[in-house]
Amino acid sequence: MIPRSLFNELLANGMETARGRECDFHPVVKLFDPNGSAVWLLAEIDPAEPSRAYGLCDLGQGFPELGYVDLGELATVRSGFGLPIEIDRSFFPTRRLSEYAEEARRKGRIVT
Repeated sequence: MIPRSLFNELLANGMETARGRECDFHPVVKLFDPNGSAVWLLAEIDPAEPSRAYGLCDLGQGFPELGYVDLGELATVRSGFGLPIEIDRSFFPTRRLSEYAEEARRKGRIVT
């Protein structure tokens, strides 16, 4: 689901966190439901559980939050028209994850 180069970047961020460094990374990848309003901005992958990613998650219900998501589970999600979750290949982060989270809490959705 996530290209190897981006996966490796997510994993490198996760390794920094696992070493005890407190980091506020830029999101590495933006995933979205092409037929809905769900969006995920992922910043790191847990090196102990490589299917577990950390980021800003917005299921389109007005309550975006920071937390973990299972990439295997996301890979099985299909929209109403049977479309899988996609990567926004045009996404280029301009802020740290905490800044996206702060704005998302104010607006009730992720704004990129």
